[in-house]
Amino acid sequence: MYTTVIFDIDGTLINTEQAVLGSLQKLLEKDYNRKMEQQDLAFVLGIPGAVSLGQLGIVDIEHANKCWNDLMSDYRHTIHVFEGFQQLLTNLRKQSIATGVVTSKTKKEFQDDFVPFGLARYLPYVICADDTELHKPHPEPLLRFLEISGAKAETAIYIGDTIYDYECARDAGVDFGLASWGCKQPEVIPAKYKFENPEDILTLLDLK
Repeated sequence: MYTTVIFDIDGTLINTEQAVLGSLQKLLEKDYNRKMEQQDLAFVLGIPGAVSLGQLGIVDIEHANKCWNDLMSDYRHTIHVFEGFQQLLTNLRKQSIATGVVTSKTKKEFQDDFVPFGLARYLPYVICADDTELHKPHPEPLLRFLEISGAKAETAIYIGDTIYDYECARDAGVDFGLASWGCKQPEVIPAKYKFENPEDILTLLDLK
C-alpha cells in the first residue's frame, strides 16, 4: 500500500509544454539567431532550464535562463492544470496520504508558474532544482524528498511524464507511475503503472 504520492509538475500536474517550448523557440531566434522546430526542442521537457541551455551550446546560461523565464510570461495564458487534479489532491488529503512534488523547476519558477493555480497547499513537501546538486534523471531529488518528508521508498510512488522521471524513480528505489496525459511516447517508458487520467491513481490506491 502506498502512503506517499509524489508528483512531477510540468506535464504531470500542469500543462506547460507550449509555454516552455514556445518561449525557448522565441529566445533562440531573438537572442541567438537560431530557428528550431518545437519537436527538436522537446528534449528539454523534464530537466532544469540551465541544463537544457547547456545542451544547446549556450554559454551565458544564467542570462539566457533569465530571458527564457521572462519570455514565459508571454505564454502564461497557455498553462493550465490537467483536469481531475483538484479532486484527486482533495481525496488524497482526506485519506491522509502524504503528498509533495519533485520538480526540475527552480524555486522561483515554482512560485511563478505553479503556485498561482492554488494546488501548492495540497503538496507540503517540495523539492526544486535549487535543492540538490544533481538533477533528474539522477535519483538525488527523490532521495532528498524521502529525507525531508520521512517517507519510505517502498511505500512511495512517483508520478511523472518523462523518461527522466522514470529513471530518477528507478534509481531511488521508488515505484513509478506514468502520467500518460502529458507523455509524448508512453510506449517507450517501462513504467510499473500507466495512468490514463488522474482518477486512475485513486483506483490504484483503492480510494475510489
